[in-house]
Amino acid sequence: MKAQLEEIRTRALGELSDEADEAQIEAVRVRVLGRSGELTEIMRRMREVPPAEKPLVGRLVNEIKNEVEARIAQLVEHRRREALSRSLAEARLDVTLPGLRMPRGWSHPLTQTRERMLEIFEAMGFEVVETQDLEDDFHNFGALNFPPDHPAREMQDTFFLPGGMLLRTHTSNGQIRVMERRSPPLAIVCPGNCYRRDELSVRASPMFSQIEGFMVDRAGVISMAHLKGVIAEFLRAFFGPDTGVRFRASFFPFTEPSAEVDISCLLCKGAGCRVCKQSGWTEILGSGMIHPNVLRAVGYDPMQYAGFAFGMGIERTSLLKLGVDDMRLFFENDLRFLAQFRAGEAAS
Repeated sequence: MKAQLEEIRTRALGELSDEADEAQIEAVRVRVLGRSGELTEIMRRMREVPPAEKPLVGRLVNEIKNEVEARIAQLVEHRRREALSRSLAEARLDVTLPGLRMPRGWSHPLTQTRERMLEIFEAMGFEVVETQDLEDDFHNFGALNFPPDHPAREMQDTFFLPGGMLLRTHTSNGQIRVMERRSPPLAIVCPGNCYRRDELSVRASPMFSQIEGFMVDRAGVISMAHLKGVIAEFLRAFFGPDTGVRFRASFFPFTEPSAEVDISCLLCKGAGCRVCKQSGWTEILGSGMIHPNVLRAVGYDPMQYAGFAFGMGIERTSLLKLGVDDMRLFFENDLRFLAQFRAGEAAS
């Protein structure tokens, strides 16, 4: 058996010459070291070997096995290096050539508008708080003083989900979420996405973004005058110092008194044109003093606390700021349109 092992060694190492290719190397590995290989068969026949010779035969089998494995590993590494050298020679790179210039991205105009709006509010002392898109009826409607039969609860306006949940229709839910957890004084803005069952059109979208802002403090500390001051300051910082601002009485379930806010038309500067329907004014946001029922819903005593709230759409603000006449352009992702705002004109 010793002679047989030496013959296996001599034959295997002879076939594993420096010129052996991958197929030859694999053939030797399978024939000598495989499950049904020559060394495996000899180990199965060890019971036929006289007891005195078994240690010698066992050592010889291990020596041949280790020697063949080492030679195969050496050849495989040698072939790998040869393949790498050939690849480098065939695909030679000139490292002195200039690299490819990758186009640099930029923020979407809606993102630029959002960041600029939040920047102004933060400079005025407001804290930015993100709240959830998936909401329940209480936080989206009930706590905001929406009566049970209010039209906004109808299926044509709201995306209702199984389990009594819905996709929020406004960022006013953030007002409830924050006031539930924290005590006054508060000065918060809540940006986020909103969802309504609208078709995508020139002025509407089933998904849009808003910024909800509110301030709450002791009764007598916060008044309508503070609301007017904050809104006017923001609008003139965003649209320009010469922007005209006016408040019109309105109605919202969650504020009392309530006011719509207009700015002087950016196109005609208040002179009157087709865009502003000859009025010289364009509606920009809704606002008002927080309704006592809303304060009660979050555990605030309306005799002790008062506050104001406002909300505005980022898309509508962007349309006015950028002079864009179709909201769909913001969602089509046409780079020819978006590239007009790559230098940050949307936020300037």
